[in-house]
Amino acid sequence: AAAGILCYIGAYVFITYDDYDHFFEDVYTLIPASIIIAVGTLLFIIGLIGCCATIRESSCGLTAFAVILLLVFVTEVVVVVIGYIYRARVEDQVNHSIQKVYDEYNGTNTDAPSRAIDYVQRQLHCCGIHNYSDWRNTRWFKESRNNSVPVSCCKPNISNCTGTMSRPGDLYPEGCEALVVKKLKEIMMYVIWAALTFAAIQMLGMLCACVVLCRRAHDPAYELLVTGATYA
Repeated sequence: AAAGILCYIGAYVFITYDDYDHFFEDVYTLIPASIIIAVGTLLFIIGLIGCCATIRESSCGLTAFAVILLLVFVTEVVVVVIGYIYRARVEDQVNHSIQKVYDEYNGTNTDAPSRAIDYVQRQLHCCGIHNYSDWRNTRWFKESRNNSVPVSCCKPNISNCTGTMSRPGDLYPEGCEALVVKKLKEIMMYVIWAALTFAAIQMLGMLCACVVLCRRAHDPAYELLVTGATYA
């Protein structure tokens, strides 16, 4: 279950990042998500080893289980650290990239930056970088010469909205920059909290394995469950 949850979180980050990748050029931000998926896959194998070692109460198996859990624990701590580092860099990255993306807008669905902007404006209910007036500085606005913003800026409850700036009440009042930063930081927090949660679980697993090993080491009369079952 833990492996499945970690893989799901990692996949969610990859899918969501794909919707916002034009606003965030640093692909290294996906490193924590990649590690989370790798750890999730490894946890499935570790779980099988742990179950077999616990049932047989094998000293070698339990030792290997504890060591692997320790490595996974360290990896998840690294994910948390990297996640915090890149979370702090989100705002600078978006500030650096968003103006360029808006300058490349041409209003066609075949153009990737245009699709990205229309998607973000509809999804986050925003318009422009800081507000809808930012569209006046874009090449698309100057070439179209119709004093309008893209219809993706229109509020969904407004019928027959054309994006004209003469009716600002029809448009989303908030800019997209702050909302994109907020969304990307939320995505990174999912990874951080997942890593922290499962790091705590790994710690519990290591303690359980150590308890069983110590019990065997200090109790010579202690018999394996498998041996007892054989005598029975």
